[in-house]
Amino acid sequence: MHRVLPALLCTAPLLACSTQSSEAPGSDAPDATASHDRDDGGHGHGGATHGHGHHGGGDHGDNGHGYKGHRFEDPQDWVDHFESPEREAWQKPDAVVAKLAPARDAKIADLGAGTGYFAVRFAAAAPAGQVFAVDIEPGMVEYIDARAERDGLTNLAAHLGQPDGPALPEPVDLAFMCDVFHHLADPQAYFEAVAGSLREGGRVAIVDFRKQLPDDAPGPPEAMRMSADAIVEIMEAAGYALVGRELELLEYQYLLVFERA
Repeated sequence: MHRVLPALLCTAPLLACSTQSSEAPGSDAPDATASHDRDDGGHGHGGATHGHGHHGGGDHGDNGHGYKGHRFEDPQDWVDHFESPEREAWQKPDAVVAKLAPARDAKIADLGAGTGYFAVRFAAAAPAGQVFAVDIEPGMVEYIDARAERDGLTNLAAHLGQPDGPALPEPVDLAFMCDVFHHLADPQAYFEAVAGSLREGGRVAIVDFRKQLPDDAPGPPEAMRMSADAIVEIMEAAGYALVGRELELLEYQYLLVFERA
């Protein structure tokens, strides 16, 4: 039986959303190999950018860059979209970080960091630790490094990942992915690679969109969205055990927490 971490029993705000308490049971996920990074939302690609802000619609086919979705080559084109007050209202980034409660000296990987939306918050939450903001877009990596320097975040460093794994420079206590899982071309293989970069007792936290949502909800088209159960099945096949499932914190998304089995 899965235990629910106390820190995930929520109603607080932080990096995600807030109302729907559950998703429709039995909702099917798209073929996992047809999902790779960045929904129309604005965060990233399993190594790219968190898809959080959502333009809605658009071409979600294979873009030739190792994931399914848009290219995010010019960060400035996406800053207003990813960092908008509208997105903050439903993404609740501060609430998400608070739920995960990383230690002050934690080493954290933000997988698909985009403009650094979550990465800067993790850097503030772990001032004595280290945050690796991973993206597969070189432009986003350059943007995050410049942002960290501008904001004086000496514990935040951007890192160029790969479509098949983050290729982290050192093991981490927490690997975080928001709105990216459903874009991964081979999520099982990706997280098998992530497992090799987790420290003893390390966690993986995944935020993604519920399978069934209102027509006016942010996020990717329904055909790209995955149920929480579908993600759990893939993660278990990759060698993880579910230790936390949060369905109350975010209106349009769920938060799942895993450890290596």
